[in-house]
Amino acid sequence: MRHQLEAMKKILTAFFSIILLATFAQAQTAEVKISLNEQFFDALLDSMFKNAAAPEFPLSENNPKTENTNQTAKVLTSNYLTVSAAKNVVCPETIRLQRQIDGVNTAVRFRQGKIYVPLAFTGNYNPPLIGCVGFSGWAETNIVLSFDRQRQALIGTARVLNVNLSGTGGLGSSLLTRLVQSSIDQKINPIEIIRMDKISFNVPVQNAGNINMKAIGMRHQVGDGVLDIYVSYQFSK
Repeated sequence: MRHQLEAMKKILTAFFSIILLATFAQAQTAEVKISLNEQFFDALLDSMFKNAAAPEFPLSENNPKTENTNQTAKVLTSNYLTVSAAKNVVCPETIRLQRQIDGVNTAVRFRQGKIYVPLAFTGNYNPPLIGCVGFSGWAETNIVLSFDRQRQALIGTARVLNVNLSGTGGLGSSLLTRLVQSSIDQKINPIEIIRMDKISFNVPVQNAGNINMKAIGMRHQVGDGVLDIYVSYQFSK
């Protein structure tokens, strides 16, 4: 009985291998769907904030208005230069992403064919002659996906729709809003989602060697609560 089962297994394996090879001969391309839902991104963000340092980047270091303002203030006295340098050491002008601020979680949400990403953050701002100002809040962000042919990757571009600040006491809120928007736009973009070479691989087929699955195309569709990515594969020996 055991020998009969092993023989039947070999026959079925050979049968399906022939069908698979025949399918490759008739149609050399196929499309695979990858679905990423909101729960997946929630778990990913939970793990990122739990196991790694919060992402941090400079606050509009290339903003020309800020540079001009700082230069004007610095020429007031030589003593101010020393004070300003000391402030920069203890008050780095940065933005740090947070898991939650004011009840708003950093998350990825799929609604009405669009991708919305609320970004919770804290940071410091060191305006001339005022001193270190801490702030916090969250930015309502929209991510637009596109396929970059040069990179051969699906990428996202974040666009800030609105910034809600707290913790500044109204001090420079409009300026901080512009700086936060500028920093998020410049420091986060572009966001690489999937590279084509990372999802191309070989599939071992018993008694037939390896079948090469090469990703040759990609498209996406945003549904309610889910992002579907369709990858076109070319098969070859």
